[in-house]
Amino acid sequence: MKLSILMPVYNEEERIADALKQALAVDYPCEIELLIVDDGSRDGTGEILGRADDSRLRVITHQRNAGKGAAIKTAVDNAEGDYMVILDADLEYDPQDIPKLLDPVLDGRAEVVYGNRTFGSHSAYSFWYVMGNKGVTMAANVLFNSYIGDLETCFKLMPVALYRSLDVRSRGFGMEAEVTGKLLRRRIRPYEVPISYRARGREEGKKITWKDGVEAIWILGRERARRRPRVARAS
Repeated sequence: MKLSILMPVYNEEERIADALKQALAVDYPCEIELLIVDDGSRDGTGEILGRADDSRLRVITHQRNAGKGAAIKTAVDNAEGDYMVILDADLEYDPQDIPKLLDPVLDGRAEVVYGNRTFGSHSAYSFWYVMGNKGVTMAANVLFNSYIGDLETCFKLMPVALYRSLDVRSRGFGMEAEVTGKLLRRRIRPYEVPISYRARGREEGKKITWKDGVEAIWILGRERARRRPRVARAS
């Protein structure tokens, strides 16, 4: 099995070198590739990526910023692995947790695995940020009669072919809700494992806002209203 680690990057010159070092230092239980999409960065991110030297690393550049969903689509279209996981470059997530996500897959217990964040004083920069995350997750659970713990988690591990089949259209942060909504609509319930997390604040460059939460709930409602894909019956 080969794992594609997909890293969308936008204006992360202060963190990208550490993000690369941390991601490539993990002792993974399988072959990996680290596929980075520089989504139109206007700072020194591109120069830092250009100096990186590792056979497991590939970099693709968007000339203009198109959003996280668009960057992930580019990465998925170019992924060479059997499975994929998203890893943001902002150092909020610890790549040392990725092997824990792989364990249920490698031993046959799961096909889709989410990393579930436990928010505490060290891992959330505001009360409303946590409530927004919990509100979006609750909306998904109500709409799809499910019980997942963390819809907005970056750590979503699944087969590359499955992600491609979802045909995710959201170009921004709404892709998180769209992916989960489409999985739940297919009655695919993610297996969840606890992960570590440290949120950065606005002054450190955090980009998601309350508007993204409103969009996420709208996307979930849209996906719930759609019919489940029909499975062809053998004649």
